Amino acid sequence: MLLAAKAAGGLGGNMWMIILYVVVIVGAMYFLLIRPQKKNEKKQKDLLSNIEVGDSVLTSSGFYGMIIDVQDDTVIVEFGGNKNCRIPMQKQAIVDVEKPTEE
Repeated sequence: MLLAAKAAGGLGGNMWMIILYVVVIVGAMYFLLIRPQKKNEKKQKDLLSNIEVGDSVLTSSGFYGMIIDVQDDTVIVEFGGNKNCRIPMQKQAIVDVEKPTEE
């Protein structure tokens, strides 16, 4: 009878350890995967909301250009110094923005 009581008590303790492990693993996944991704999404959203005419940008395809016009979800980018190379693009295609320096 003593063995049966110990086995039943031990089983309950193991169940709590399993629950603890699951909680720890879920917490680690949140802090290692989900939280940094949300932080990067917020940073990208702030970057795209602060785009202005005259900013130099890097597109996702690797081209550098200058913003000529900003609309709701599109921008017109001029590539090189050529006035004939103006292309409308989605804001999501912009990877990096460099503000012009005031000299």
